[in-house]
Amino acid sequence: MPVTAGPSTLGPVDTTVRKAQTTLDELWTATRVETRAYTGNIIALTVKKHLRRVQEALAGLEGRYAGRQIIGVMDGGGDLMVQASLVPQQGGLYVERLTLEANQAQLQGAILPLIRPATVNHVWWGADRRPGGPLLAELTEMADQVIVDSLTLDMAPSRHYALADLGWSRSAGWREALAQVFDTPDAARQLPRVTGMTVQHAGKKDLPARLFAGFVADTLGWRDLRGVTFQSARCGRENGDLCGIELRGEGLNIALSAADGDLVRVEAQWDDVRRDTEVTVPPMSLAQGLARVMARPERGEVFEHAWALAKETL
Repeated sequence: MPVTAGPSTLGPVDTTVRKAQTTLDELWTATRVETRAYTGNIIALTVKKHLRRVQEALAGLEGRYAGRQIIGVMDGGGDLMVQASLVPQQGGLYVERLTLEANQAQLQGAILPLIRPATVNHVWWGADRRPGGPLLAELTEMADQVIVDSLTLDMAPSRHYALADLGWSRSAGWREALAQVFDTPDAARQLPRVTGMTVQHAGKKDLPARLFAGFVADTLGWRDLRGVTFQSARCGRENGDLCGIELRGEGLNIALSAADGDLVRVEAQWDDVRRDTEVTVPPMSLAQGLARVMARPERGEVFEHAWALAKETL
């Protein structure tokens, strides 16, 4: 009989790759839920130290984009271990979760049989080390979308699948806020005057800030990021999220800085013009970033140009 690990969570139950579907069917029977959500697969590859973070992020997706979650823990030792669970979501729904623990060679042959056919496939590299061996390459062959920290992995945008970068996704609110600053004709005329920029980021992770700087530099027509300074700051946001932006030029200074909660303070000054406003840029959690890229895959030239400029700085 399945064991209850939480208020409504069914599992985890030890199983095998061959018996995984049967085990899930038994868990479904215990829920008495007749409707199952087969919205897609997400395959998350990670290591033990990041497993809890990955589990929490996947739980926050609420099953909207992936009814089956397959987590591959790549630093397991010994025999392949497989566990099956049903994770509760809002509205009395559940998503299927299969957790595999093994080495990469073992996972290579174990994951593919567990992928539900005829649905969209998302592959998320949820580890901070570069992939070795053929595991990720094999999964990208069947992926509709690959979600990675693209600069860390040196993984350039590809036409074979939609490449999603979580750092790029989580800076979307800041990109929109900066665009609002230059939404009026007189402000737009100041863009050619910008000669330097500072980007502040929370924590030590500066790669999302570099992608953001690449976006701004490409918009301004800069050939590189030599005019950009990156600074670590404290602003109450998660590691890697932006804290502030400053654009500088002769007689011009435009600063956006994270304030309390969702607010970002905007101070713009050029010549005899001064404008102080506030805009809303909600902090984006890992789960929210995942949900955003899965709902709206970005495959545009804007990201490709930003990636190329950011890559040159590493």
